[in-house]
Amino acid sequence: MNLREVLHVVGALLAWSAGAMLPSAGLGIGEGLLGPWLIAAGATGLAGLTLWLGTPKVVSINPREGLAVVGLGWLAVVAFGSLPFLATGVVPSVPAALFESVSGFTTTGASVFPVIEDLPRSILLWRSMSHWVGGMGIIVLGVAILPLLGVGGAQLFRAEAPGISNDRLTPRIASTARLLWGVYALFTVVLGLAYLVLGMAPFDAINHAMSTLATGGFSTRTASLGAFGPAIQWITILFMFLAAANFTLHLRALSGKPMAMLRDPEFRWYLISTVAVIAIAFAVLSVGAGGASGRFRAAAFNVVAIHTTTGFATEDFAAWPALLQVLLLGLMFMGGMGGSTAGGFKVVRAAVVTQHVFNEIRKVRHPRAVVVTRLGRQAVRPDIVLNVLAFLALYMFTHALGTVALTALGHDLITAMSASLSAMSSVGPGLGTVGPASHYGDVGSAAQLVLSALMLLGRLEFYTLLVLVVPETWNRAGGHR
Repeated sequence: MNLREVLHVVGALLAWSAGAMLPSAGLGIGEGLLGPWLIAAGATGLAGLTLWLGTPKVVSINPREGLAVVGLGWLAVVAFGSLPFLATGVVPSVPAALFESVSGFTTTGASVFPVIEDLPRSILLWRSMSHWVGGMGIIVLGVAILPLLGVGGAQLFRAEAPGISNDRLTPRIASTARLLWGVYALFTVVLGLAYLVLGMAPFDAINHAMSTLATGGFSTRTASLGAFGPAIQWITILFMFLAAANFTLHLRALSGKPMAMLRDPEFRWYLISTVAVIAIAFAVLSVGAGGASGRFRAAAFNVVAIHTTTGFATEDFAAWPALLQVLLLGLMFMGGMGGSTAGGFKVVRAAVVTQHVFNEIRKVRHPRAVVVTRLGRQAVRPDIVLNVLAFLALYMFTHALGTVALTALGHDLITAMSASLSAMSSVGPGLGTVGPASHYGDVGSAAQLVLSALMLLGRLEFYTLLVLVVPETWNRAGGHR
């Protein structure tokens, strides 16, 4: 492990993060907060430049060091990302500031603030900006600019990109990252313009466009998207759904292959699960009062918000019937597609596990049969199936550990279980006392630190952070160039 080379890349990421604070610093001028913003951006930029200038300029990243860059890079970015909250004095403690920063960059959208409208606009913009940067991945963005620094980025992309495998579109990984970011930026602009046409104020439109495409959930209103009209909610449903689909499929559709999406087996699983739960939610909610169109919109919006791990809300689904709460917990676990900005276990892994379970049942009935796990027509290698099952075990174990920790801190079981799952899957709201009508400001500093760890582990899919605590990672014998 060449730690100096790793720190060189981390320094570049911190310098870029400081630049991302500048728009908020500009807003801070009119709020009398320019000083705090300059302190936050200056400290971040100084740390980044110190690491970058004080380390070797020629860097060769091997896979092991790529993992270290991702892990240390994320830890550094979320730590310095908490400085604006502390410098401006909008949070009461370091754990709360760290929680808000981690929630932003991991696109979880859980917040410690009870009344969003009381926050300075510069802080609101920084929350949404952290979503947007973290959405496609601060490291994938780094891959797009690292060639300018003389750094190869393939190992970083492998460590950052979610899902079973990476659908590499071009021979050069940096070109792949730029193409994905291009689609991401295009969708953000289109949604922002749509919001403006539908009557949303420019500041609200910018913030919600960034949050939606990042499947984040930070809003400029305490009532989230419930503060806006039906047309805005419907366009948000569409773009939440698109943001949680694999961005390589979007790129193919924009390149003249619109049917590629419908032919993709993971997308079909994603579409069917979304439609099925919306139908069940609408049927259950139809028992109550209210117009059919309003009930259908409420069912569609909140189901899509949870399935895509965006976490927006139009009403308190924690008060919905128990059947719907269980289904929403299932969607929290599954999350969106691999290669998207969504969190969760991922639809592709859920599809592999389901197919494998049915295959094992068939083997009980036909012991001599040779059964192959498939996604659509494509066979899934046995080693990949084992990797998925191991990831499932790790996911469930970490969720159980988080639930135990939160109950030990005094929270009831429903709150602890849903908050742990919501944090790991980057959803935001949970059930119980952390439902969409509540906030995380009252859970306590210890619980905020536990949830921050769960958010990071889930966003980086565990291994990228866990490898940092393995001694072999830092020993020369642990890997080869």
